[in-house]
Amino acid sequence: MKDNKPLPKWKNKLHEVIYEADTPSGKFFDILLFILIIISVILVMLESIDDFDEHHHDTLLSLEWIITVFFTLEYIARLISIKKPLKYVFSFYGIIDFLSTIPLYLSYILAGSQVLLAVRAFRLLRIFRILKLVKFMGEASQLQSALKSSRAKIAVFIYVVLILSVILGTIMYIVEGDESGFTSIPKSIYWTIVTLTTVGYGDIAPQTNLGQFLATVIMILGYGIIAVPTGIVTAEFARNKNNSNHEDDDGFMVHVNTQACPSCGIEGHRDDATHCFNCGHPL
Repeated sequence: MKDNKPLPKWKNKLHEVIYEADTPSGKFFDILLFILIIISVILVMLESIDDFDEHHHDTLLSLEWIITVFFTLEYIARLISIKKPLKYVFSFYGIIDFLSTIPLYLSYILAGSQVLLAVRAFRLLRIFRILKLVKFMGEASQLQSALKSSRAKIAVFIYVVLILSVILGTIMYIVEGDESGFTSIPKSIYWTIVTLTTVGYGDIAPQTNLGQFLATVIMILGYGIIAVPTGIVTAEFARNKNNSNHEDDDGFMVHVNTQACPSCGIEGHRDDATHCFNCGHPL
């Protein structure tokens, strides 16, 4: 039996601030969170500069502790403001929020000269906070749906590119040989992929006229190939965007918002919805 009992008033208000971006308080919270994430990522970058960290280590650490405490409180608030906290804990954003909060604590728990490298690695996990920025993209869910819808087409495309790389790489190995750096088929395939993606490291280069002609063909082919996955995702994105706002049975346009269900946490409800379309809990 589903528990459709509304949350207490204070939890409902907390949920509104943290999970919903359509309210003034929700927008303010999101902007504050956005700014703190950016600052935190900048702090991680500055900390990696040895000279800067040596002169400003205490300041960087103090600022990071302030931000870490804020994110810790945010994580706890997210847990207590929904009826099924485990859904959040094991969700994508729940895991990212946890990974981006614990590094500073771990660096003190695992103190000692023998684990200094591990400590530094743990602290670098704070860079995961940048993934939290996806929450502030108004069309992030549409992009996610577009990628999900086009994954089969992209998989086939990658499969074709891999086959093409193996064939062209083998041909280059036959044409160029050891003298030009194409010492094996795998290394030739590596060069083909680098060339096909228009990266062009320059560590290996064909020397024969035929090899240079094939390289030219591969480079031109690479420009055409790059556009394929972009077109696939763009087409799916446009389709999902058109489907996100639709007409109801009476012909009126229906809009969806960022309101999240207090029970299951799912988003994408209609503006006029009073209950969650997923679990039926009152909104």
